[in-house]
Amino acid sequence: MPAQKIKEFLDKHKIKYLTITHSLAYTAQEIAASAHIKGKGFAKSVLIKIDGKLAMAVLPASYKIDFDMLKEALGKKEIRLANEQEFKDKFPGCEVGAMPPFGNLYDTETYVAASLVEDEEFAFNAGTHTELIKMQYTDYEKLVKPIVIRFSSKYKT
Repeated sequence: MPAQKIKEFLDKHKIKYLTITHSLAYTAQEIAASAHIKGKGFAKSVLIKIDGKLAMAVLPASYKIDFDMLKEALGKKEIRLANEQEFKDKFPGCEVGAMPPFGNLYDTETYVAASLVEDEEFAFNAGTHTELIKMQYTDYEKLVKPIVIRFSSKYKT
C-alpha cells in the first residue's frame, strides 16, 4: 500500500522511476547489497526529534548522522533519534524502518544530507522491506523540497 501511494504521487507528477523487488532485508546496507546498489546510492530515512518535533533525515546507507554537525547546521540544542513509539503511527501502511524519504507526504520536515545529492539517481525503501524505488535525485528534490545540509559522515570500515 505505501509503495502504491508513492507510485501514484510520482505518476501524478509524471516522474520516471524504477521499482525493484528484493529479498527480505532490514538494514539499509543489506537492502543496497540485495538490490546491487552501492551504499551511497541507497538512501535511508531516519526519524529524529528536533527540539521535540519529529523530522526525517535522509542520508546514504553507508553514512551515519553526525548529531554535532546537525545541531550546528540547524542552530538547535536538542536533536536525537526518535524512538519507534514516537513515529509508528505517523506513516500509515509503512513497515517500521522502511519509510520512504517523502516527509512531505506525511507532514514531516525532511532534511537531506549533502552527500546524497552528489549522485544523479538514488534508490530508497518504498514503505516495505521488500520493495524499493529508484529515481533521479533532481526529480525527488523538486517534489519534496527537502532542506539540504551537511550532517553525515561515512561509517568507518
